[in-house]
Amino acid sequence: MSGNERIVDVAVGILIQPDGRFLLGSRPEGKPFAGFWEFPGGKLEAGETALDALKRELHEEMGITVTKATPWLTQSFTYPHATVRLHFFRVTGWEGELQAREGQSFAWQANRTLCVSPILPANGPIMRGLQLPATLALSNAAGLGVEPWLARWQSALENGMQWLILREPQLSANAYGDLAQQVIALARRHDAKVLLHTHAELARDLRADGVHLPARIAAQFSQRPRGLDWVGASAHNPAELAQAQRIGVDFAMAGHVQATTSHPDQAPMGWTGFAELAAQGWPFPLYAIGGLQASDVSIAQQNGAHGIAWLSGAWL
Repeated sequence: MSGNERIVDVAVGILIQPDGRFLLGSRPEGKPFAGFWEFPGGKLEAGETALDALKRELHEEMGITVTKATPWLTQSFTYPHATVRLHFFRVTGWEGELQAREGQSFAWQANRTLCVSPILPANGPIMRGLQLPATLALSNAAGLGVEPWLARWQSALENGMQWLILREPQLSANAYGDLAQQVIALARRHDAKVLLHTHAELARDLRADGVHLPARIAAQFSQRPRGLDWVGASAHNPAELAQAQRIGVDFAMAGHVQATTSHPDQAPMGWTGFAELAAQGWPFPLYAIGGLQASDVSIAQQNGAHGIAWLSGAWL
């Protein structure tokens, strides 16, 4: 993209049903990529915020009034006809019945069973982020003991937990590898995903679902670790998030948001600090982390997070 090329800002809404299905609409005749399916939205007008544009566009195009929308992520994409900066919102509340005011078609979709195509290129990567859970658990064998924590992991799986980051820095390499094998074996029985912490090579060897990199480790990579389905990273500031973007992570954790016993000498960023960080427009979902509970998911999303990551609170 040349430095003089104009970027078109677009607000995009991902309408989500309580069961997780999301809405796609077809692009009408007369527009570029006519017939392709996309998340609905439209260009920002002069002086509009992205949220204002979203509400206006969804009312004009679909006849609905948005009542609840939270900022999610920002993607830039270059088409032959334009470079667009897409401001995505998750829309979980609206009033009115869907109307095809521009002659478009609508289809409610489930992430792993899309039944419409082709998908507009800029919207394809967004499907990946929609697979992530609202709460992402970190293991706590350090606090509970290995065997008691494994019992809680088994119980959590039986109660529907689907994602885990195995973070146990106190263990030796051999002990961590042994625990990882047990954790992954249990997860496979419940179709759950396990990301190892720090150890990308071990994650590949054990066929884990991915790796989560602390900021100091992510800084050592020049590209995304190969051979892994999912890659996440931790970050505490814009520079660390920019490095996560460079190596192509699928999500990042940012914090700490509230005071925690693990960082007693570091001041928390609070929700204001987190919101300021999220508002810089990262192309991947952000999780808030640090002293949070399940009841904090809603406030996290209002401040631009995909959800929360938690350690001790996940195993109570």
